[in-house]
Amino acid sequence: MIDSHVHLDDPRFKKDQDQIIQNFDQDGLELVVNIGADLKSSRASVDLARKYDRVYATVGIHPHDASTYSPEVEKELIDLAQDEKVLAIGEIGLDYYYDNSPRDIQKEVFEKQLDLAHRLGLPIVIHTREASQDTFDRIKAHMEKYPQDRVLIHCFSESLEMMREYVKLGCYIALGGSVTFKNARVPKEVAKEVPLDRLLLETDCPYLTPEPYRGKRNEPAYVRHVGDFIANLRRINLDYLLDQTARNAKAFYGIQA
Repeated sequence: MIDSHVHLDDPRFKKDQDQIIQNFDQDGLELVVNIGADLKSSRASVDLARKYDRVYATVGIHPHDASTYSPEVEKELIDLAQDEKVLAIGEIGLDYYYDNSPRDIQKEVFEKQLDLAHRLGLPIVIHTREASQDTFDRIKAHMEKYPQDRVLIHCFSESLEMMREYVKLGCYIALGGSVTFKNARVPKEVAKEVPLDRLLLETDCPYLTPEPYRGKRNEPAYVRHVGDFIANLRRINLDYLLDQTARNAKAFYGIQA
């Protein structure tokens, strides 16, 4: 299995981070991708990737922190991205649910990081919440300009119709623990229909813990529960789903098998 989106640098893993990573073999995990969301977590992601062979990293500025973006911040992202274990720019995007940064600044910084990813030749990991159309419009414009770029919509929570439009653009779709929630009608519809060659699995740990562990800290090992739930929805073999989604993660992130 590959967990395509984790935050093992989160303080909730402070006491047992090393043990969790050492348990990858017994948990059936081939590798994980630790996601940067600001300079601090981007640095931490690179440090983790340098320390552990089976941890990779991304670097980027989350929309919550768009107001912190500056030429100096961008320069450090570029420097961090030179590390061979850095696979993508992300997570970046738009978040109108919290509006922690003004929306005009979010849009400006989103577009700057889309351009940065293209200049660096790196794929892009997208965060979007309550900003469906604005996010899609910017990704569509980017993909029409740079059709060879690779884009992943992390923790996909949009409509079935929006999923279809993203897939038409060639984007990848990542699903996590929220698809297992009892009231998650639309994510279940997406999980049933998303083309298998475009699907990645993630936990977004320590957040969005899947059933039956809701209320507890999420962990990379729980990606199996996400896969099992989707395999049952689609009525396909779990091992086949896990193999295909691992192949997709490697294709998206450019990991040599």
